[in-house]
Amino acid sequence: MALDRWIALVFLILCLVYGFAAFFAMDAGLPPFMQRNPIWPSTFPKILACLGVVVSLAVLLGFEKSDKGHVASDINYRRLHEYKLGQALLLIGAMVAYALLLRPIGFLSATFLFLVVGGLTLGERRYVLLVAIAAFAAGVVWYLVQQVLGIFLSPLPSFLPHLL
Repeated sequence: MALDRWIALVFLILCLVYGFAAFFAMDAGLPPFMQRNPIWPSTFPKILACLGVVVSLAVLLGFEKSDKGHVASDINYRRLHEYKLGQALLLIGAMVAYALLLRPIGFLSATFLFLVVGGLTLGERRYVLLVAIAAFAAGVVWYLVQQVLGIFLSPLPSFLPHLL
């Protein structure tokens, strides 16, 4: 079995476990007044699980393949060392660092740093443009989540309110 199908099989298993949790475990603890709502907290996880199962089955059954059989963009697991694994691992590390730094340094600075590090990792060399877009994007996302959706996100580092 090809590497993409092995990855799809693992993804299918993860989506099935996630779907089981979304369909059965999350809904069991809902209070009675929320059980009449048309949209529950588990609605989006249910949609994600279903879409993940459909996509992974499409890859497992080979629906995404062309008629020619072999596509030049297929992953060759024997030449895995030739791919840009360093960039991928650095981006995954940046995502983990972003999640860990979100509370201590605040949403705005963590998001700004993640976007700048991600852009540099992917090869962006127009530094002024990168910094401007990262600052703008972090500010817009914070404004939309905080002001429009009404979800509190601490924009500043956690140690700053103690200083004031």
